[in-house]
Amino acid sequence: MSMTTTRPPAGGGEIELAIGGMTCASCANRIERKLNKLDGVTATVNYATEKAKVSYGASISPEDLVAEVEKAGYTAELPAVREEGRDEAEGGPDELAPLRQRLITSIVLSVPVIAMAMIPALQFDNWQWLSLALAGPVVAYGGWPFHRAAWTNLRHGAATMDTLVSLGTLAAFGWSLWALFFGTAGTPGMKHGFEFTLARGDGAGNIYFEAAAGVIAFILAGRYFEARSKRRAGAALRALLSMGAKEVTLASGELVPVEKLKAGDRFLVRPGEKIATDGVVEEGSSAVDASMLTGESVPVEVRPGDAVVGATVNAGGRLVVRATRVGADTQLAQMARLVEEAQNGKAQVQRLADRISGIFVPIVIALSLATLGFWLGTGTGTAAAFTAAVAVLIIACPCALGLATPTALMVGTGRGAQLGILIKGPEVLESTRRIDTVVLDKTGTVTSGTMTLKDVYTAEGEDREEVLRLAGALESASEHPIAQAIARAAGSTAAVEDFANVEGLGVQGVVEGHAVLVGRPQLLAEWSQHLPADLERELAEAQARGETAVAVGWDGRARAVLTVADAVKPTSAEAVAALRKLGLRPVLLTGDNETVARRVADAVGIEEVVAEVLPADKVDVVKRLQAEGRTVAMVGDGVNDAAALAQADLGMAMGTGTDVAIEASDLTLVRGDLRVAADAIRLSRRTLGTIKGNLFWAFAYNVAALPLAALGLLTPMIAGAAMAFSSVFVVTNSLRLRRFR
Repeated sequence: MSMTTTRPPAGGGEIELAIGGMTCASCANRIERKLNKLDGVTATVNYATEKAKVSYGASISPEDLVAEVEKAGYTAELPAVREEGRDEAEGGPDELAPLRQRLITSIVLSVPVIAMAMIPALQFDNWQWLSLALAGPVVAYGGWPFHRAAWTNLRHGAATMDTLVSLGTLAAFGWSLWALFFGTAGTPGMKHGFEFTLARGDGAGNIYFEAAAGVIAFILAGRYFEARSKRRAGAALRALLSMGAKEVTLASGELVPVEKLKAGDRFLVRPGEKIATDGVVEEGSSAVDASMLTGESVPVEVRPGDAVVGATVNAGGRLVVRATRVGADTQLAQMARLVEEAQNGKAQVQRLADRISGIFVPIVIALSLATLGFWLGTGTGTAAAFTAAVAVLIIACPCALGLATPTALMVGTGRGAQLGILIKGPEVLESTRRIDTVVLDKTGTVTSGTMTLKDVYTAEGEDREEVLRLAGALESASEHPIAQAIARAAGSTAAVEDFANVEGLGVQGVVEGHAVLVGRPQLLAEWSQHLPADLERELAEAQARGETAVAVGWDGRARAVLTVADAVKPTSAEAVAALRKLGLRPVLLTGDNETVARRVADAVGIEEVVAEVLPADKVDVVKRLQAEGRTVAMVGDGVNDAAALAQADLGMAMGTGTDVAIEASDLTLVRGDLRVAADAIRLSRRTLGTIKGNLFWAFAYNVAALPLAALGLLTPMIAGAAMAFSSVFVVTNSLRLRRFR
């Protein structure tokens, strides 16, 4: 899928660069430091997504940013010059092929080398020379990415984790060459056991080809599985970007690529086809399957005037749709952008890990030299001292540290997108941990936001179906929201004659030969149709509950009272219970009157209610709660909620709400189901927990392994295997978030 982008302006702005050549988290830190040294530049470089998000001032051009990255020894691409038609999210099907080929070659050649070194029975005369022949290509070809990166970094006066790998493997290989040609290791019949390094003599008869080849094979395996896992972690974003239709049939019958569609164009959607872009139905009616975007399995009925979203599927009849938003403005594109922006950000915990990674490599090199000096000083032997120093270099690679946050963030935000939860940035995760109060807007959040027929109270002897048929037919001719609620519930198709709207009182007309009145009791009273006592009572009780009540009469008699209200969503009570279970205190916030607010609060199980507030007052309510020491989450959907969403410690916008509310929020709940708010907080907390777990194990691994290596209790090969395993462990632990329900 090609995403059209224009070249960013030279006069300052924000840009996203695709970074090439990074092999570890230290590379990302180094590029970030280089960019941030430029005047007016703020950059965040993400190793997992291989992208840099950069804000720059008027004195800097995008080309300056690219040049700075290239001076650091890496590549950078501007959005506009990326390969046309390339799916940015996917990176192409052959991206892993070179790494896979290098890995397979290294494994095939390394296995015999390791086997001969470990199993004395396989050590025939001159086996050591075969080990050299097999290990040489592994160190040169398999290890080339590490050596190239180390040399690039050295030229720029820097050291990364590749420096550790390159130094360690070249040192092991170089020592082995010396032992073969200048020591006693080349003697026919030489035997070599797999034992603790400190038990070996002076080293002149020892070779370490198995360490050099094995370390490279193990680390390449770790890099390969890490790269493959990163692709899997980005699957949700790729799925979002690939959902859209590729071609569209215009109303004229012409088939064109979807990129050529403009706002205002009319296009056809046949049964089973994807809707090409966001729009409004102009002709036809159908059921639309929106499950790909919302997770809701029940198709939505649409008719002329209803809005539809691009990438959803027309499950019923033929539609003619007028495009309202195209390209980067569509809901699908906005979702993908939100997900990617969240994945490119950095949480505070990651910034701590980045700072540690930045100083880690020089410390490790110093520790390795100290280990070498210590064992040489104790007279243990050159080989043992040298091997312990190499093991320190290899075991210390903090790849797991660099992957701990971005991989969990990628998987967590991707899984959120699949579930209809859009997390705007990593700092949101840390906010969810502290939340103790959740403020819920009433209309459109706890309630449906549209008027719904609640009850039909009939006078004695009247038929409910007939009341609905006649009243619904008359109300269908009116545009009033209350009238439309009654008309929708009745679904009547009876013809209406002599329709008239009586200002402020209701409507009247002739339906199936009956002179029907629907409206305030005063309207019926003008025609001498007075409500009987039981209907008077029902009407008064409905008004006391905050519901709207209208009277119905025809042919000289009052027949019924209909009550209409903004209905509570059927899932809201369950959602409030789930929020309480998370330890949150719910507060209902509304501009409606106290009576209505209390009725809704009682229906869903909320005790604390703040009613009759203006939009500006909603911000004040949030501020007051914060002043009381509470950490506040706000859930809303309207323009009038935007300021409060921005003020709250965590803003959650219903995806069915306005764009302004969504922009002001930290989390967007695509489905408009309040239960998703609890899911969003659970997912955010789970993702943050995974990040912290990853960081703990990455730190613990280095803290535990470095002393063992320095004491000579780990061979370089085992150190390489352990280091590769730690990276794979962190990525695999992050991938567990894909199973979040």
